[in-house]
Amino acid sequence: MIKKVIAGAAVVAVAAAVVVLVLPRFRKQERFAAPVSLPVVETELPVTGDIRLTTSVIGKVEPSDVVYIYPKASGDITSVNIKAGEVVTEGDVICTIDTRQVESSKNSLESARVNLSHAREELARQQIVYSGGGISDQAFAQYKNSVESAEIQYRQAELAYKTQLENAEIRSPITGVVELCNVETYDTVGQNTQICVISGQGNRVVSFSTTERIRNYMQEGDPLDVEKDGSTYSGVVNEISTMAEESTGLYKVKAGLTGNTSLPTGSRVKLIITSQKADHVMTIPVDAVYYENSEPYVYVYNEGTVARKDIKTGIFDSTRMEVKSGLTAKDQVVKSWSSELYDGAKVRLPGESGGGRGGQGGNGGRGGEGGQGGNGGQGGAGGNNGQGGAGGNNGQGGAGRSGGNGGQGGGRPQ
Repeated sequence: MIKKVIAGAAVVAVAAAVVVLVLPRFRKQERFAAPVSLPVVETELPVTGDIRLTTSVIGKVEPSDVVYIYPKASGDITSVNIKAGEVVTEGDVICTIDTRQVESSKNSLESARVNLSHAREELARQQIVYSGGGISDQAFAQYKNSVESAEIQYRQAELAYKTQLENAEIRSPITGVVELCNVETYDTVGQNTQICVISGQGNRVVSFSTTERIRNYMQEGDPLDVEKDGSTYSGVVNEISTMAEESTGLYKVKAGLTGNTSLPTGSRVKLIITSQKADHVMTIPVDAVYYENSEPYVYVYNEGTVARKDIKTGIFDSTRMEVKSGLTAKDQVVKSWSSELYDGAKVRLPGESGGGRGGQGGNGGRGGEGGQGGNGGQGGAGGNNGQGGAGGNNGQGGAGRSGGNGGQGGGRPQ
């Protein structure tokens, strides 16, 4: 009897221990993942604007007006009155040339003057004789013709002398600066010898050459920047050639420099010019454009959802891109990048409040094993949604079924 009581007490103790160990496992609360907030995006409406793309070319500084002086006759230089860097006035004698024809022309002029004087004196004497009837009309007409012929010869000799004198005295045709002087006294020059180069006192110009594509984007009056030794000068395009040069196939362009500049004639400078432009076009931020298989598209925001829109683009700079089709002026284009964007994605704008998406429901608890059966003892309780098996007579209780999965937590805006 005592043994039976001891055995019963042992069974009760074992059952109590099983209850103490298993029951907390059944009472454990389910855990859910923390809500994930909606991605925040920034939007912008398309705006109308201009896009300019620039490129740099090398140009040469030239005076606005420049003359190259050549002699009109061959001869020896007898004097040079200028040197490079000096300022000359229109009409100043640059140099003189012994053309060996000045004296000859001068002698011819003097001879013609004497002949004219004699012819006029003879006509005056014959006028008296003719008035007294001493000579015929025909004879008197011959004296008159002699005077007219002498006058013609004198005018021709005078013109020849002046021409030779002009050829011998090289004068400056403009007021300006002597950029270059190529002759010295006693040099022999011909009609192909360059005497000097004189630049006017107007503003400097820069000449450069461009391709046909760039030329088509340029217009007279377009501004440009000129850079030299760290300094930047402003300029305006004032001449665009319509014919390409045979040697290069490029088109020559000239731009006037505004304001006073100290750039020396002939120096090389860098010009920043427009290579492409699009005026009064729809533009969006460059960062708003995505690509798939080289095809551009954007995301457009509408009441908490983004939709993908394919677009056709044009030129772009570092910040803006031209949109040729695919958008309207009222589309709110998403301009902030996010890896969570896709067609139909839920988003929110900065400053908007809203609940996140619901977290994943936790799994139900695993059913505990049935307790050691006594005489018809009750098996351990099953887990959540699971029923533990009943213990057999003095047998092992069946294992409880695994608990079911928790439901999906639903989130909604607050």
